[in-house]
Amino acid sequence: MPVTPTTPPRRDALARKDRAEKIALFRYQLIREAADDSVTSRQRGPMVRALAGEHPGPFGEVVHVSKDTLDRWIRLWRRGGFDALKPSGRTQGPVTAPGVLALAETLKRENPARTAAQVRRIMAATLGDAPSESTLLRHFRTLDIPTGTPAAATGRFEAAYCNEIWVGDGLHGPRIAGRKTYLFAFLDDHSRLVVAARWAFAEDTVRLAAALRPAMEARGIPEAVYVDNGSAFSDASLARICARLGIRLIHSRPYRPQGRGKIERFFNTVTSQFLSEITVPEPSATSATADTATTAGTTRTAGMAGTAVSTLAELNALFTSWVEVVYHRATHTTTGQTPLERWDAGWAERRPRRKDPEVITEAFRWSAHRTVSKTGTVSLLANTYQVDPLLAGARVELVYDPFDLTAPIAVSAAGGVPAGQAVLLEISRNAHPKAARAAADTDTGATQTTSGIDYLRLIETHHKDTMTAQPITFTTITDSPATGRADAAHAAAGGEAAR
Repeated sequence: MPVTPTTPPRRDALARKDRAEKIALFRYQLIREAADDSVTSRQRGPMVRALAGEHPGPFGEVVHVSKDTLDRWIRLWRRGGFDALKPSGRTQGPVTAPGVLALAETLKRENPARTAAQVRRIMAATLGDAPSESTLLRHFRTLDIPTGTPAAATGRFEAAYCNEIWVGDGLHGPRIAGRKTYLFAFLDDHSRLVVAARWAFAEDTVRLAAALRPAMEARGIPEAVYVDNGSAFSDASLARICARLGIRLIHSRPYRPQGRGKIERFFNTVTSQFLSEITVPEPSATSATADTATTAGTTRTAGMAGTAVSTLAELNALFTSWVEVVYHRATHTTTGQTPLERWDAGWAERRPRRKDPEVITEAFRWSAHRTVSKTGTVSLLANTYQVDPLLAGARVELVYDPFDLTAPIAVSAAGGVPAGQAVLLEISRNAHPKAARAAADTDTGATQTTSGIDYLRLIETHHKDTMTAQPITFTTITDSPATGRADAAHAAAGGEAAR
């Protein structure tokens, strides 16, 4: 029987803004390499011509982009940055009824050999009308239904230079004080250096940012970040961070993890060389069996040989020392160099791309939407802020630091128009609850215990002995031939990235 089309819900200003952000992100990722300042006009022409053509759009559809359009986007990016790539407001077109799309999904799933064209023919014969083939293909891809596209051949890949690509992923670790731990880590694809690593009690975007932000401040800004499709890596906040800092965000396709083998091999090394040396005291006899089962090979009784760890701070401190003293100084079987040597050699004639700390801070801020009261105030996480009284009754966006709710909060009106700052009137929270819990992960009130031969404690002691009290700049590292000074600076940077 015919399906009656439903009227799509009206999109408010904030929904349109979110759509514009996604379109701008798509445009930015497409022109990222061609718009780079290091690319000359002569080099840019062939790159843009090669990019012209069909590409998967921001909402799963196939988008045809011409050379003139790409040139225009590059000019917009250079003049106004990320915000200039956002499209101007336009009228929302017709939306395919959910019931029609559901029927298309059923027809495709019951016979995967059916093409989009065949599904369309069946629907047209049944309903009298049907969506276009491109709409059906977009819908199938959104649902991860195979559309018959042949798989591309793959081979071994390695980034050509340091900070070209950082590969990131998460690893499940042992239980500490009865709580599961997770490791967020990023490797430089060229050198295999651990640029960021931090253990935490949750696998969320807050802990991911806590690992990534100090790494970018210490190691520089990568050109691209390659991650999987886990919830923390698929969150909109990571896309915003990368867009604001000019980083190309790449997600591996589901069931096609090619290119992420290096981080997987690193996690195997972590498991066999580091976690195998960890001894976690059982919180109670009744929960010992369950805890051991969920973290096999990493959680053991206090009576076994190894390094006893009772707090997350201890775990992070020991891991940082192991990375700097052992992993970074072990010769890699593929490169024939240690990660530290290959990283140093990669900067012989180059310098890392750096951003002002304020720019990095802004990129890692969060945003929330609120309606301004009649008195010109807004509420955010039980705190009250004063904004421009002229905004009374308007819907505004608040851009804030989740770790410090007393810091200045930027206010934007509809359309992203800057509207000053929110002034704190009444405070109930100093930080977002998630941020507060993430900060508590780094509690340093640890009681260190040792017994017998404590391999990881020996590494930690050696690591601390090699660190200098005086900070060393990156310029000093690359220009100075003194190995000892470079090693100490790398250890200090690695420690910051792991905290």
